[in-house]
Amino acid sequence: MNRWPNPFIEQRADPFILHHQGEYYFIASVPEYDRLEIRRASTLEGLRSADAVVVWRKPASGPMCELIWAPELHKIDGQWVIYFAAAHTQALDSLGMFQHRMYALTCDDADPLSGKWVERGQVKTPFDTFCLDATTFHHQGKQWYLWAQKSPDIAGNSNIYLAELENPWTLKGEPVMLSKPEFDWECRGFLVNEGPAVLVHGDKLFVSYSASATDENYCMGLLWIDLNADITKPENWHKSPQPVFTTSYENRQYGPGHNSFTQTPDGEDVLVYHARNYTEIEGDPLYDPNRHTRLKLVRWQEDGMPDFGVPPADTI
Repeated sequence: MNRWPNPFIEQRADPFILHHQGEYYFIASVPEYDRLEIRRASTLEGLRSADAVVVWRKPASGPMCELIWAPELHKIDGQWVIYFAAAHTQALDSLGMFQHRMYALTCDDADPLSGKWVERGQVKTPFDTFCLDATTFHHQGKQWYLWAQKSPDIAGNSNIYLAELENPWTLKGEPVMLSKPEFDWECRGFLVNEGPAVLVHGDKLFVSYSASATDENYCMGLLWIDLNADITKPENWHKSPQPVFTTSYENRQYGPGHNSFTQTPDGEDVLVYHARNYTEIEGDPLYDPNRHTRLKLVRWQEDGMPDFGVPPADTI
């Protein structure tokens, strides 16, 4: 029995929940793709009714004026950071491809809901191409940046890359590619690896990610590595040949993915993801607002691997 209502929060895609110093913070894509808003509550359940505070709105013009996607909220060395993807006025290029780049905001005040947010500009990578879905994590004494980007010389829409951070908005050193779409389930509709999320359990570090088009083909894949291994060496990483979380036709849960992870106060790992409850989408799936935020406990197998199970059916 799932302990949370399903959907958990309606019309919020690409959900991210940060558990920090006893408080839960929620941020996600809004259907209008025009702003960044944060909710805060002392419990996970409390996020459902918490006020959504707008901390930033897209400008009328310029490189960050269209399609604000998939924000994440982090605390790095005492500083609040929001990563998000945005496009310029001409959001599509001549090939019909979105032209997003990654951007960062920072806040030095104690309260990220009332504090002042500063635009830090684009998080630049070695090649200036379609880029989205950044996250960050601290590991082996360093702060890392993990994201999805289109490679100029690799077919498809986006691959997963990793780099160390000099500061929250500046990369240090050369990025390495951890995964690219190669299996059939990663290449349905579009060749996509995106939305990476980090989870540590036992002696392993896991990176989940999402693959394929954002309709019922959307699903989750999994990478993992030994905690003591060099994460900058792609050969040290393992990749599941099968998706680990997929559409459940029986439960009418379609396209589960773009997840993050949080924890209960007892330390149980929670999968935070979005999915639709129908497949009859009119027009571009991107503009259908009914990718709802959902929560599910992660079960751990005896071999130390996660079992995400099946997306549970709606309860409300």
